[in-house]
Amino acid sequence: MNPPPLQPAPADKILALIGLYRNDPRPGKVDLGVGVYKDIDGKTPVMRAVREAEKRLLASQDTKTYLGLAGDTGFNAAMIKLAFGEKADHSRIRAAQAPGGSGALRLVAELLQRTRPGATVWLSDPTWPNHLPVMRAAGLQVRDYPYFDAASGAVRFDEMLATLRAASSGDVVLLHGCCHNPTGANLDLDQWAKVSDVLLERGLLPFVDIAYQGFGEGLDADAAGLRLLAGKVPEMVVASSCSKNFAVYRDRVGAAMIMAKDGAQAEVAMSQMLAAARALYSMPPDHGAAAVRMVLEDANLRKDWETELEEMRLRMLRLRVAFAEALRRQSNSDRFDFVASHRGMFSRLGLTEAQVERLRTEHAVYMVGDSRINVAGLPEDGLDSLAKAIVSVLD
Repeated sequence: MNPPPLQPAPADKILALIGLYRNDPRPGKVDLGVGVYKDIDGKTPVMRAVREAEKRLLASQDTKTYLGLAGDTGFNAAMIKLAFGEKADHSRIRAAQAPGGSGALRLVAELLQRTRPGATVWLSDPTWPNHLPVMRAAGLQVRDYPYFDAASGAVRFDEMLATLRAASSGDVVLLHGCCHNPTGANLDLDQWAKVSDVLLERGLLPFVDIAYQGFGEGLDADAAGLRLLAGKVPEMVVASSCSKNFAVYRDRVGAAMIMAKDGAQAEVAMSQMLAAARALYSMPPDHGAAAVRMVLEDANLRKDWETELEEMRLRMLRLRVAFAEALRRQSNSDRFDFVASHRGMFSRLGLTEAQVERLRTEHAVYMVGDSRINVAGLPEDGLDSLAKAIVSVLD
């Protein structure tokens, strides 16, 4: 019997949106869809410290041989410190360089499939669209926990806790470390503490995806929830991305991290994760991770990086406040005030898909169908016009 003919894969909605925007001839079109940081000129520049590190790397690197399954060990050590902080018990933590945050997620997912094959991974509703296929590709079961209230723009925290209390012992809970994607609504430190209590009470494993450290409240503040968990739970796993905070998107730089009960168990888990890496992609790419490692290890480069990162963070905060004020003026209501209190690169406006479609066809305003916007893409000199367009499509 012949196999059925191969069918086209469903189109990626964000990539399709890029094509629609690119082919739109209308002047003044606005792109709020693509998840990359943009400066005031609409560009995504190479950060100063990264560019300098690349110059030094070009001058000093004398081979392109493999580094090994774990990648750049100096990078891994620096990423552990960046995420867990200096005071964590590093003897229990291991890290492997991975091809981007997505690669880190898949690597951790493969480890979970080996160590907890019957476990369910709980994802926030909503979550980053790629979380679901990455977990399923590793053969893991997936369920949702309530997270975002579109009407108020707030976290459905009580419902979230109630659902997690009903999860089975041994299950995995994926938490956004900061700057929740796609909503921008984040847990405060008191809520992180309550989540940690439930995780301990139910025997659940925290899986923290931290892809925007430095974009919310600052480098250390954005890792506060992760570090609180690390101080209370016996085990956890982390996927970290450098795409946004180092602007090395296309270089694919990430880290998969394990915190075990002790150093011996950390070594065993690390060996399993590296075996998974060997089967997935073998060796990670070097260039971007080497540049990031140089930035984190060199005091002057790190200072310049932190300065530019803070400039980016503050710009997004200013845009949030200004956009919320423009929406208040145009709508004569406080419906969108939550935009100012959210953090990170995204917010979800609570529009319907039909309203989002009208914005695209009638006003050349492009955003993802669930009304997620990239705050960094907001036009600084056209916020009132954009707010007016949004208000015009409301029911």
